[in-house]
Amino acid sequence: MTDDALPSATVRSSRLRSVLPDLAPWRSSADFRRLWVAGLITNFGSFLTFVALPVQMKALTGSAVAVGAIGAVELVPLVVFGLYGGALADALDKRKLIVYTEAGQGVLCAGLLVNALLPRPAVWPLYTVAGLSAALGAIQRPALDSLTPRIVAHAHLPAAASLNSLRWTVGGVAGPALAGVVVAYAGLGYAYAVDLVTFAVSLALSVRIAASPAAHEAAKPSLRAIAEGARYAWSRKELLGTYAIDLAAMFFAMPLALLPFLADELDAEWSLGLMYASIPAGSLLVSLTSGWTSRIHRHGRMVALAAACWGLAMAAAGIVHNVWLVLLFLTLGGCCDMVSGIFRGAIWDQTIPDELRGRLAGIELLSYSVGPTLGQVRSGGMAAWTSVRTSIWSGGVICVGAVGLLALCLPKLMTYDVRTSEHAARLRAAREAVA
Repeated sequence: MTDDALPSATVRSSRLRSVLPDLAPWRSSADFRRLWVAGLITNFGSFLTFVALPVQMKALTGSAVAVGAIGAVELVPLVVFGLYGGALADALDKRKLIVYTEAGQGVLCAGLLVNALLPRPAVWPLYTVAGLSAALGAIQRPALDSLTPRIVAHAHLPAAASLNSLRWTVGGVAGPALAGVVVAYAGLGYAYAVDLVTFAVSLALSVRIAASPAAHEAAKPSLRAIAEGARYAWSRKELLGTYAIDLAAMFFAMPLALLPFLADELDAEWSLGLMYASIPAGSLLVSLTSGWTSRIHRHGRMVALAAACWGLAMAAAGIVHNVWLVLLFLTLGGCCDMVSGIFRGAIWDQTIPDELRGRLAGIELLSYSVGPTLGQVRSGGMAAWTSVRTSIWSGGVICVGAVGLLALCLPKLMTYDVRTSEHAARLRAAREAVA
């Protein structure tokens, strides 16, 4: 190699590093590595069940409303236990909450497996497990989200958000894609069985994470503590903007409940697993090239822009008639959703104080979980009233309009800049003082 070629190779290497995910959190924190691997494994299995459950409901009932009703059953547990789970995460040991809820999810998965192996599987266990699983997930997620800022340096939190997104999307791509094959050729029981095994492996990793007890001044779980977190969120209009925009995007433009019926309309039943995997695949593409996100400082604008593009992609997926174009637009939608998610996470992790992190994570859970849950009900009901395609494309169009309106009504979100935010500066100074 000539001397002139050396600088060129260095430049190419530097450019590659600027695009690839930042691995600093992985290298610097053993607990982050354990949490990441455990999450990857359990997410892989959970996405198998995520596909198998609506497929089984469709096979047993043949009704889009019945499939969409899964979201209705999950709604109340998500709201109640999401808020209370946030208070628990601030008041109790976060590691214990994660371990106990993971074990509970494994028990529920075993129930699905037993029901699937019956000669005549019943419908009610599907709804029961969906509701209980939503409750356990709502309790666990605030503990998971509020643990990350404790085990990762403040400067590495955007990179940790990208890596966590990568973890979710790897499972989201591999799980649904494999589920389509497993359900079609091996049966629902095998999908539930693999999910059960992944819960066991994840549990073994989670117990090795260091204890993360509550702060001495932590508020006890109560309605007053939950209200305190809600008041703080209300006082931060940029936070409200992240919640509202994500809620609108998921409520109006999340078509997951309709994918089994869309695959039938396209005469492409074989594509169902790919449809479920397409949105996570788009998210994965962004996660694998997320190095650029650390150079963006106006996070609020990116949240709104990406959410609007998500709506456009879903509208296009509902309009086109070629299955490969549908898969393409679902993938583009996943890209946009991940961009929005990365910058929402950056705002949350870099500006919310530790003593409120669990309760605010509970509110965050509602924004990104209740939206898709209600979205299943909306899409299923509208499909029954109009048609599958109309439900999908009209939801995307309404999403774009809702995001635009929210951007106009919440100027603090649009002007948010991590370099000048007083909340980010305060939290950064507090972390540096402890270090």
